[in-house]
This record gives sequence, C-alpha cells and structure tokens, in this order.
Amino acid sequence: MPASKRDARELKKRVQQMEAKQRLREEQRRRRRRDNLLAAGALAVVLLLAVVLQLAVFSHNPTEAEAKAVEAGLGSPSASASPTPAQTNGPNIPAASTAAGKTFTGQLVLNGSPLGVELDGKKAPQAAAVFASLTAKNFFKGLSCHRLTDAPSFGVLQCGSKDGKGGSDPGYEWGPVENSPADGKYPAGTIAVARGSSTYSNGTQFFIVWKDTVLPQDTGGYTVMGKVTSGLDVVKKIAAGGITPGTSGATDGAPKTPVTIDSFSVK
Repeated sequence: MPASKRDARELKKRVQQMEAKQRLREEQRRRRRRDNLLAAGALAVVLLLAVVLQLAVFSHNPTEAEAKAVEAGLGSPSASASPTPAQTNGPNIPAASTAAGKTFTGQLVLNGSPLGVELDGKKAPQAAAVFASLTAKNFFKGLSCHRLTDAPSFGVLQCGSKDGKGGSDPGYEWGPVENSPADGKYPAGTIAVARGSSTYSNGTQFFIVWKDTVLPQDTGGYTVMGKVTSGLDVVKKIAAGGITPGTSGATDGAPKTPVTIDSFSVK
C-alpha cells in the first residue's frame, strides 16, 4: 500500500479519535452542568421548605406587625378568617369539665426564680384542664422559653415547645379559643395559650405577657387562661437581657438569656 494512502488513513483515524474525545468531554461538561442545576434546584426546594415550616410555626402566633395594626385600629394585616367548621378534641385531651368552675394556683419556676400563677377554670375551662393535666405529668420540666418580643405594644415570653424551637406537636392539638379579649388588649401579667392557624390548634405552648400588649382578634384571638400573681419582675429581667434577632426582626427572637422551666405546678 502506498505510503500516502496509509498516512491519509492514519490521519483520518486520529481525527476521528480526537473528535470522539471532544464529543465525550462536551457530554461530560453538559452532564456536570445539568447535575449542578439539579443540585441547586434541590437546595432551593429544601431552603423554601425550611422557610415555609418556620413561617408555619409562627404564622398565627402573635407578631409585631399584628400588634401595631391592632393598636392603630386597623385589625390584622392578614385576610379575615374563613368560618371554622365544628371541631372536637381527641380522646387524649382532658375534658373541660375537669376544670370547669375551678381556680388553680401554683408556681412556675424559670432559671431558679419563682412566679406565682393562677389558671382560671371559670373563664377558660378547656385551657385550664389541659395545663393542669400537663403540669401534673411534669411535662414542662426542663423545657425552654424559646421566644421573646419587645416591640412598643408587644412584649411576651413564649414557652413550652417540646422541641425547644417553637415547633408544635401535631398529636396534641385542641380547642377552642376561650376568654379572648374583644378589644385585643392583653395586660401585663396575662398568661395566654399560643396556637397555630386555627382555633383548634392550641397545644402545649403558652406566653407570658410582661408588658401591656395588643393582639389581633379577627382570626380568633388567643385564650387567656390565667395570670401571674407574683414575680413578673423575673420575666422583665429576662426581657431586659435582650433578644437574639430572629426571622421577624430585632424585636422578636430568642432571649439572649437562655430560659429553662425548672418546674410548673398547680393544684
């Protein structure tokens, strides 16, 4: 075979090999770009879900914006709530009749400092029944107060989340909202029940109002289940320690002074 033909074939073969390698490298680059885009998309979905879950935890617990809107006489900035269908509590929720007409007194100890407390079974029998039952089981021992607010008309310390971060317990939700003030005013010393999106999403979380606060009532309000009878200065001292800003701004987040519930008992 003449050398020129053999050289031409060898050259053609090398060109084909080079083109094949180039196609392979290009395919690898496209695959890497696609994988990176998929990974970025998955990360974005995870972050979005995290934000949604975080917002879900606080969406219907009181916020500074809602407090300002009520104080200005504008109501809640959110849309009016749709009528809630009739609901009942599950068998794991204590019956309101176990606390109806009764007044429970006791003590809540935060970071070693006691607060005298009173639960009103006359005005909030379902809430009093639930919290009397929980305290009898020492449910709150070792839990934290994870949220502190300090806006002009919105000062609360929120406690009782099982996970310590404000997450609710879907297996322990109850209603209805009771004894919610029509004017939206929650005086300093009020003990109220935190909840989720419906009036049957009360749980184990509660908040202590440490300065006069106004909250929206157009979505059902919050159950006032009792009051602090002594030691409110303990909560005011925690508030004076400052806030670690959270997703709702500088006046709403975790207290800089970590708060542990040493005990919560009533009888």
